Amino acid sequence: MSMGTYQQVKDELKKLGIDDYDVVDHPAAHTTAEADEYIAGRPGVRTKTMFLRGKKKKKFYMVIMDDKKPMDFHKFQDLTGAKRVSMAHPEDLEEQLGLAPGIVSPFGLLNNTAHNVQVYIDQDIVDEPIQTFHPNENTHTIFIQTPDLIKFLKEEDFAPEIIDL
Repeated sequence: MSMGTYQQVKDELKKLGIDDYDVVDHPAAHTTAEADEYIAGRPGVRTKTMFLRGKKKKKFYMVIMDDKKPMDFHKFQDLTGAKRVSMAHPEDLEEQLGLAPGIVSPFGLLNNTAHNVQVYIDQDIVDEPIQTFHPNENTHTIFIQTPDLIKFLKEEDFAPEIIDL
């Protein structure tokens, strides 16, 4: 399984006609606090992308939400009907998304050949104009418009569900 790359993300966005985004290049960020320092003062939701797995280990869930908001696993299970959900393991991340821990973003779905990930976006951030992510490498932060993020997900056949976490 090849690891995701920033070039892969750029190529795919170009192919989809999504070209109105900004990227900040910065030293490798190992925490969201570090990443935030490198992009301080720029508009855009600081997101976290949670990669979760269900009890069967065949079902995976991606939840995109505001980084400041705690993840409520019980509420997530109530809203989605998912059972016994837990954080996916690092080897799941690598197998399913071609990503290392700390670099999880929707762009990892480019590597999900099994197509076994259901994507959810928290209602809180849907109306925000810009979302920020690491585009498969933690030495860049991409600022992508929310409609373009949703277009990307739909075009890759991971149409997201909006849930109110």
